[in-house]
Amino acid sequence: MSIPIILAKMREQVPLDKKEIQEFSSGLADESVSDAQAAAFAMAVCLQGLSDRERVDLTLAMRDTGNIREWDLSGPVIDKHSTGGIGDNVSLIIAPILAASGAYVPMISGRGLGHTGGTLDKLESISGYRTKVSEDEFERVVSDVGCAIVGAGDGIAPADKRLYAIRDLTGTVESIDLITSSILSKKLAAGLEGLILDVKVGSGAFMEEIDQARELARSLVSVANGAGCRTSALLTDMNQSVASSAGNALEVKSALTVLQNKPGEERLLELTLTLGSSLLINAGIFSDENKARESMEESLSSGKAAEIFGSMVAALGGPNDFIERSNEYIPVAGNILDFPSPRSGYLKAVNGRILGLTVIELGGGRKKADDILNLSVGLDQFVRIGDKVEQGDPLLRIHASDYQDIERAKNLLSEAFQFSENPVESNSLIMESITHES
Repeated sequence: MSIPIILAKMREQVPLDKKEIQEFSSGLADESVSDAQAAAFAMAVCLQGLSDRERVDLTLAMRDTGNIREWDLSGPVIDKHSTGGIGDNVSLIIAPILAASGAYVPMISGRGLGHTGGTLDKLESISGYRTKVSEDEFERVVSDVGCAIVGAGDGIAPADKRLYAIRDLTGTVESIDLITSSILSKKLAAGLEGLILDVKVGSGAFMEEIDQARELARSLVSVANGAGCRTSALLTDMNQSVASSAGNALEVKSALTVLQNKPGEERLLELTLTLGSSLLINAGIFSDENKARESMEESLSSGKAAEIFGSMVAALGGPNDFIERSNEYIPVAGNILDFPSPRSGYLKAVNGRILGLTVIELGGGRKKADDILNLSVGLDQFVRIGDKVEQGDPLLRIHASDYQDIERAKNLLSEAFQFSENPVESNSLIMESITHES
């Protein structure tokens, strides 16, 4: 079967069979498929869509173009994936918590994309932490520690890497079918038995409308289960930051607050426990949500989860005493300034996208792919929706390298907040649950 014939079938809306999809995916990986052919494929999928069967076949075919891990461990191999949002540092907490409950978590993460932060950038604010390791080292850390958070190696789903670059140039990034196969081809290559998906909805997410987020969640859940990985999803509110901070080093500090069982990050803690309990039930470790939550809470109060996080940091090149002396190993911005409320009232709404763009403007996110980040900058101590403030009270703190950056940040933030004279209720953190049966 030639590639032009496959593309002609797509033009005529004739379904592709499994072998045709495998041939095209292999051609993406070995570059026998040209850029023009890859672009034609991406646009055809974007405009016409794929059937449920084709989505599974494409995901598995792209997974199979690279290395696929096989594990021989004493517990289930599971993971969490988020579609990204402001202050979303759940991965840093949930991986060691799940490991403390008897699971193994080989977490392949990414860098900041658009206005949202990246897990790898956050971890690299820890002195010495390496996000790029060999496959052997990755597998050893997962086996010894229980979890490891690193970047995808060169051998993971190379067909997706090629197609993603084409999508970015052809206006097809938003395709639900291609998003699904891109996310899951890499996740399934990790040899997972269970997966929980955190699909964000709101001003700080890529998907601001719940209908679009629900469509993506259902696609991801359907394809993952069709590929043999027990998977469910939660739609969660991203109309304000998950953590009380946004910015790489600052989000590591927020994660440590939870891991060390300290107060002040209740929203972050609740999301972590809800995602974690669903995943532990999917994995068969617990059959009851209350018992799953009790196990996770015990791992925090006993210090076990923090100990595992510290062991992971040390195993991946960071300091051996990171948990005990974290302030010595996380960069601090040179200038910290309160951002005052322009009026009195109840905080009604926050534009999460503006918060993310502010972090980028401070130097904590990328405007170009090769930008070098300032890992110390960002925002923290957020006032929450529904809180009452007086004029002049701080809405947040700005962490910047110089006062020029602070002025640019203040100009952006002046458009980020809305107030009400009357009390306001915030959105529910957990908006919907999507299972294979729903």
